[in-house]
Amino acid sequence: MTSSPTTDSRPAAGHDAVLDLAGTWSLRLDPEGVGDRERWFAQDPDGGQDRVELPGSLQEQGFGDEVGVDTPWTGLVVDRSFYTDERYAPYREPGAVSVPFWLQPRRYYRGAAWFSRVVEVPESWRGHRVVLELERVHWESTLWLDEDRVGSGRSLSTPHRYDLGELEPGSHRLTLRVDNRTVVDVGPNAHSISDHTQGNWNGVVGALTLTARPPVVISHVMTLPDVERRAVRVQVDLASGTAGVGAGTVTATVRRLGGDPAPVSVTARFESEQSRDLVERGMVAGGGHVDLDVELGQDAPTWDEFSPALYELTVELETTVDGITSTDVRTLTFGLREVGTEGTQITVNGRPTFIRGTLESCVHPLTGYPPTDVGSWRRIIDVCRAHGLNLLRFHSWCPPEAAFVAADQAGFYVQVEGPVWANQGAAIGESRPVDAYVYEETTAILRTFGHHPSFLMMAHGNEPAGRDAEFLGHWVAHVRRLDPRHLYTSGAGWPVIPENDVDSISEPRVQRWGEELESRINGRAPETTTDYTEYVRATPRPIISHEIGQWCAYPNLAEREKYTGLMQARNFDIFADFLAQGGMADQAEEFLLASGELQKLCYKEDVEAALRTPGFGGFHLLGLNDFPGQGTALVGVLDAFWEEKGYCTAAEFARFCGPTVPLARLPKRVFTGGDDLTFGVQVAHFGPAPLEQATVSWALLDDDGETLDEGTVGASTVALGNSERHGEVTTTLPQLTAAARLTLEVSVTTAAGERYANDWRLWVYPPATPPRPTDALTTRDLEEALEAAGAGRTVLLLPELGPPHTDVALGFSPVFWNTAWTRNQAPHTLGITHDPEHPALAGFPSDGHTDWQWWELLHGASAMVLDELPVEVRPIVQPIDTWFSARRLGLLWEVRVGEGRLVVCSMDLHSDPGSRPAARQLLAALTAYLEGDAYLDGDGCPAPAVDADVVRRVLAPAVAR
Repeated sequence: MTSSPTTDSRPAAGHDAVLDLAGTWSLRLDPEGVGDRERWFAQDPDGGQDRVELPGSLQEQGFGDEVGVDTPWTGLVVDRSFYTDERYAPYREPGAVSVPFWLQPRRYYRGAAWFSRVVEVPESWRGHRVVLELERVHWESTLWLDEDRVGSGRSLSTPHRYDLGELEPGSHRLTLRVDNRTVVDVGPNAHSISDHTQGNWNGVVGALTLTARPPVVISHVMTLPDVERRAVRVQVDLASGTAGVGAGTVTATVRRLGGDPAPVSVTARFESEQSRDLVERGMVAGGGHVDLDVELGQDAPTWDEFSPALYELTVELETTVDGITSTDVRTLTFGLREVGTEGTQITVNGRPTFIRGTLESCVHPLTGYPPTDVGSWRRIIDVCRAHGLNLLRFHSWCPPEAAFVAADQAGFYVQVEGPVWANQGAAIGESRPVDAYVYEETTAILRTFGHHPSFLMMAHGNEPAGRDAEFLGHWVAHVRRLDPRHLYTSGAGWPVIPENDVDSISEPRVQRWGEELESRINGRAPETTTDYTEYVRATPRPIISHEIGQWCAYPNLAEREKYTGLMQARNFDIFADFLAQGGMADQAEEFLLASGELQKLCYKEDVEAALRTPGFGGFHLLGLNDFPGQGTALVGVLDAFWEEKGYCTAAEFARFCGPTVPLARLPKRVFTGGDDLTFGVQVAHFGPAPLEQATVSWALLDDDGETLDEGTVGASTVALGNSERHGEVTTTLPQLTAAARLTLEVSVTTAAGERYANDWRLWVYPPATPPRPTDALTTRDLEEALEAAGAGRTVLLLPELGPPHTDVALGFSPVFWNTAWTRNQAPHTLGITHDPEHPALAGFPSDGHTDWQWWELLHGASAMVLDELPVEVRPIVQPIDTWFSARRLGLLWEVRVGEGRLVVCSMDLHSDPGSRPAARQLLAALTAYLEGDAYLDGDGCPAPAVDADVVRRVLAPAVAR
């Protein structure tokens, strides 16, 4: 007798047929693995052992060890400086260990744990087979009934089920051994097992039940919807403990949930001869099947993201074996939903669909394991939908039943993956045990959850190594034959193979792994015209862009108070200490908000580039919420709890990410007054139907929201898709005497009053003028600057900096993923922060954070490390260093040297002023500042004063060249 993940729903039995085993169990830890040899299964469960509540994990209930330097983590640590760097020495002290690379559990345990309890089998169960179900186990379970070993299970994705046979009524002891060590090498960073995400917990969560079953049972039900016929084929597999299933009937009844139509029923009868015939033809003894077609009516509604109509299917099996009639019932939900492809587009029920997904990486900090209730998952899905998304990709893991139910109800799509990230030492296609496990787990997932209409797509797992293409070609063909209701791709990220329905590839995005400062966002001036047409033309299949974004924001240190459960944000404590050591503790929130604004605009360009591409399949964000592992990857506009951080609302995000998004194709973002503004208008519309009687409009607004110019473009109907261009607009920008921020808004309004709008910031600067005579000195020579300032002059120093001035690689974009995991890939900063009211910036409109007008100023600039300056020196423009380094950086700062003023700027303000209007304007703003007295404090001079040698040390590498 072994566990079997073959049933795809629970019996619709009365309360007397199910015993809930939730409650107190005895617990005994077995770190040395001696329990089996010492026959712990035969020992009294009340014999002085600990007590634990199931469902739950033993770690969240205080069992296990304190975290130490030698804790045997499950997960790769790329940057191992924690173990050697003197800076981390205080965090390696026994009893006070804090790790920087992921959330830290209050207790850690890796090994076997024994759970046991006595159950009372009622008299009414006599003659029934008894089944134990454990909804989610981490990881391998082994079960003993009294002193007899029943079997074991090792699914990370589906319930462990044990057929206990016919039990004598009365008391029986259940002993369960759960081992959370690596049973199969699925990859140390797979989100199904890793400390990077949920944590390597030990226990059982979700439903724990004993169920009485009749001799002949329904072992599996598959629903095959037919949208065109408005029907469903119901394939019912039967199983029996005897050689045959006897005679009986199978009745399938379908009713629409929330609808008025009466239920529809179809019944089929089978005879024992059929079962004998199956056995004679070599079929599995004790098995059989019945197929039924249920017509739902021509007005039966379909299921999709806009109209999630659900149906409840009840299959009732009535059999007679040895003259005894018994009944088994299965109930599940399904939808009339067909997913397919048409050229390079994904279709749902024949309509083109654009995938707007984000990752769900099994990050649940309070418990360390995923929730099994529908409400928790509905909250996450509602948050995603409010941000304009329509899919959750479960990265290298499969969620519990409740997640599918919530997605079904909400009309939200799901990409499921096997619990495998066979990389970083693991691999597939090399005859390792993981090869069989991929088939084992994905088959179990399809049989258990395949009926859910939200289950749209599947990959074997994430980013494989090994002989992946050959192995996964066979796998895709296998699972497609097994269950044709979904789209299949070999793996998330790669490989691209002909067998795929959809290609998941990491190339088409704004910044790719390893591009650093050569990426489009860092290496090319801002525009909104780039799309991925060349990728679409290169493949006959839909493309989903893999893990786009990965833009970091600064840690939200106030978030620490949320970690009231198992996981602790000790990594944030370290980062807070580093920030305080750099004299910047009071800037934590400022860094968060400024970097968050940059993160938001980078995601906007990432999403819009995909939406601009005709024929594109979609994208998966990495991610809408933070990923707390892999060195701490704070890539979300939401935190690890799926909650806002204070700089991006769902409504803001949904303006550029949703079913209907107006788009403007702008060749640049920075202009000179009197220039022509030319842009193309496009609408990415993947709603339920074309927009009839629609008006596509544009407006140019000033900083106060006043309209400077406006117009309409396009036709009266906005078709489904994103291939249609609605025209090109040219307007002349106003001649200006001062710099201005403008906003271009494009909107779509229907006769029914629906309105969809999106916008882009533009900057317009005055034309170049000859420099005015000034008493201030502008120089690139440090010694000349120091001498002049010492003599009482006002000086603007534009030093010649660059490598090897510092090891800080400054770009426009924020850190990609994080510097610890990427082995210090550039850029190393998280944008800039500044006071937009500072008088030095009076002629250079800005908002306190990086925006597109800063691109030409930051491109090629060098960040100066100001740690040797007094902490009172707050840069006028300050790059935000990565939280691992927390250096005080500057691009523009001011000090008093001798009797004079010294303003230092390491941005290029002098090259090619005719074609660099932002640099030209900032130089003009600084010149005006140097000539005025807005800098004066109450003592009539800027503070603080510093010695010339300190300035030399800050800029020393530039002097040495």
